[in-house]
Amino acid sequence: MDDKKLIVARVHTIVSKGKHGPYAVASSAEKEFQKEYITFSLKSPVWNEGSWPEPGHDVVLDNITRKKSGWRAGDARFLRPANNLPDKPRR
Repeated sequence: MDDKKLIVARVHTIVSKGKHGPYAVASSAEKEFQKEYITFSLKSPVWNEGSWPEPGHDVVLDNITRKKSGWRAGDARFLRPANNLPDKPRR
């Protein structure tokens, strides 16, 4: 997998009191991630937006790595029209 590729994902769940702090669970229609979830921290430096996403929000994920318990994104932000990413169907 190309770790420089931006991934568009849809947020499913927000966990506000996780063991290591708040995080979100998302999924993507990208081939590498079908049938798997990608999580990302809702703390800086991963998430630097003014508010947290909600279930159903689309986000842009970057610096994705595989850990023992699943995929993790090292950078995350809201998807905005200025991102100029192809519109792909998401599950």
